[in-house]
Amino acid sequence: MFFERPDGGETAVLVHIDLEAEEDQEDPLEFEELARSAGAVPVQFIKGSRKKPDAGHFVGSGKLEEIAAAVKEHQAELVLFNHSLSPSQERNLEKALQCRVLDRTGLILDIFAQRARSYEGKLQVELAQLEHTVTRLKRGWTHLDRQKGGIGLRGAGETQLELDQRMIRQRIKNINKGLIKVRAQREQGRRSRSRADIPTISLVGYTNAGKSSLFNTMAGADTYAADQLFATLDSTLRRIAVPSFGPAILADTVGFISHLPHKLVEAFRATLEETAQADLLLHVIDVANEQHEYFTEQVNEVLAEIDAAQVPCLLVYNKIDLLADREPALERDQSGRPVRLWLSARTGAGVPLLMQAIGELLGQDVVERNIALRPDQGRLRARLYARGAVHREDVNADGEVSLAIRLPRADLERLLQD
Repeated sequence: MFFERPDGGETAVLVHIDLEAEEDQEDPLEFEELARSAGAVPVQFIKGSRKKPDAGHFVGSGKLEEIAAAVKEHQAELVLFNHSLSPSQERNLEKALQCRVLDRTGLILDIFAQRARSYEGKLQVELAQLEHTVTRLKRGWTHLDRQKGGIGLRGAGETQLELDQRMIRQRIKNINKGLIKVRAQREQGRRSRSRADIPTISLVGYTNAGKSSLFNTMAGADTYAADQLFATLDSTLRRIAVPSFGPAILADTVGFISHLPHKLVEAFRATLEETAQADLLLHVIDVANEQHEYFTEQVNEVLAEIDAAQVPCLLVYNKIDLLADREPALERDQSGRPVRLWLSARTGAGVPLLMQAIGELLGQDVVERNIALRPDQGRLRARLYARGAVHREDVNADGEVSLAIRLPRADLERLLQD
């Protein structure tokens, strides 16, 4: 890999500045959790306030001295800013502090690099890292002169910086080619599921809301789940049986976060398409978190950005086991449609109610009827069985088959037309 990480945790000084010019401030507590998720060991958290960022160092001279003193006192290896820094600000800070400096985007990219497991996930992370880093290459190569040309190649040549930039751009080009192939395979799988008339249910939500735990409970899977930000990065699909409906595909996706770096949204667009093209979204919310309403708004913003805001959605309030006197419950709107559900993915309380709600939402236009098939209609009979739509079969003396079926109206019409 182009990027290598230290084996152990790095001592880090965290910096958060409240800016009067910004209405939507980052959360310091979430930032500290991000740092710990990346493997950093915070030794001091420096906070302050300014009207607007300093063009050169983001912080003022006094705050810069305070950060430098903390770095020296704790012999910190890293300074993390809960903000987006420009390449020049990052370089100036590293020169002044004599240690590595990373902004919020770089920190999230590092966490993604640790969590990626699949080939596609690793490619997407590396792409986002390279695009973020190509503008920050100056820091290490300003002391090198231009290379000397050989016979027939004399002239200015290229600086080491230019060589590195060219090498990275070529790598970006190669990664994009690889992602095109992976995305074509993903699209082929999606078309196959569509032809088989199997709906997709996508779990979405803020990072660490409990999506993977709920996925494991619903699908009987063993997807990695942990109490940390971005425990799951790669999209995982499992086939499940929905009571009173039939088979469906359940998809576990990457968690969202406030101000998710645009580079990551772009890099993971192919994975997020599983969400945009789903038949039903389960928006998992950590109801035990005091900021769950704000987190819900942040997820809705990302859903709108990836064109998934119009997909039918069921709100799933998770972790009720951490609340006092809260029992599993299914709430409906005035028309009787399920809209909100309270459960605990950890204990399994309320999961049967969730499966019931999914069956209702997926089967809102479901047909239950008896149909008679002639002996020469065996192919249609086989397709109904393959779809899991047959509940009872009777055969009379003439060989005519009577089937009690239940399936979506659109699927039945399509099968009868073929």
